[in-house]
Amino acid sequence: MPQYYEYELAKAAHKLASEMFKLKPGETFVITADTESDPRVVEATAGAAFAVGAKPMVIWTASPLGVGKAADPMLPVEALTAALNNADAWVEFNNEWLLYSTPYERVMKENKKIRHMCLVGMNVDMMVRVIARVDLPTLGKFQDKLVEMTKAAKHIKMTTPAGGNVEFDNDPKRPVICEVGYADTPGSHMLGGQIGWSPIFKSINGTIVFDGSVVPPVGLLKNPIKLHVKEGVIQKIEGGEEAITFEAWLKSFKDPLMMRMAHVCYGVNPGAKLTGNIVEDERVWGCTEWGIGYVGQMLTGGEPIPAPSHTDGICLNTSVWLDGKQVFDKGRVVEPELAKLAKKLGKV
Repeated sequence: MPQYYEYELAKAAHKLASEMFKLKPGETFVITADTESDPRVVEATAGAAFAVGAKPMVIWTASPLGVGKAADPMLPVEALTAALNNADAWVEFNNEWLLYSTPYERVMKENKKIRHMCLVGMNVDMMVRVIARVDLPTLGKFQDKLVEMTKAAKHIKMTTPAGGNVEFDNDPKRPVICEVGYADTPGSHMLGGQIGWSPIFKSINGTIVFDGSVVPPVGLLKNPIKLHVKEGVIQKIEGGEEAITFEAWLKSFKDPLMMRMAHVCYGVNPGAKLTGNIVEDERVWGCTEWGIGYVGQMLTGGEPIPAPSHTDGICLNTSVWLDGKQVFDKGRVVEPELAKLAKKLGKV
């Protein structure tokens, strides 16, 4: 008898290898995983890569007790960096992400050909919903239009039913990252269904309320966490026990950069649902996600802005105005052209 989603997983893994990475015969494809990873996802992907002629190499490590640079002390930094510096493509299935770690930074700087995709914590159910069953070409059209509108906007306002109300200005020199799910060009890529950018940091003012999840250090939230932000820096954190835990974690690094907003994203993957896995949570349709701490080079358009770690929080059912024109209303697309594409993706 087949295992749970065995056939669907095979389709998702084949799609990842052949369509998203466009692996070529002879390419070295590194898969990183830790002891919290789903082995079925790792094995299916390695098999799919081998089937298209690539050379899969799976690297398992013990799970670090942190992410980004906070993971460094528990990683085989030199060996991992050496392997990745000789790879053509790399997918992260490790649950504790290597993104923004020292090996990641070195590899992104030294290996100019590598195609990296961050799919941390991917499990069978998630891989089927957010990869196998998603119409990537239509999602690409939807995201391209939303990116075009966002790039053209000078001032953005976002509100949420949980009490969020924040405004900021865009820096036209910074890129707006459109992640449709392809990793067929050199550089770092993310799961499809997300658009992210770093606003002018000092222009970020207002209240940001996380009511979905915060990873790390909390996961799914039972009670909202309210951030009071002035000129891009968190001034005050309110909420229950989870807010206390979150504030203590941020301050434990003893670095002021861990209190600064790093980026904002739209979530628009039609198959995503709130699970506590941040890679999926930040793509829940109609949410916005705010990153805090480390700012990657793909967001600055130049050098990264280092910080000891990074965290992401989810604001559900966001309303968005671009230069006064409303695009989302409590998570539902209201801009006419975008609404037609959303309907094709099964979202109304």
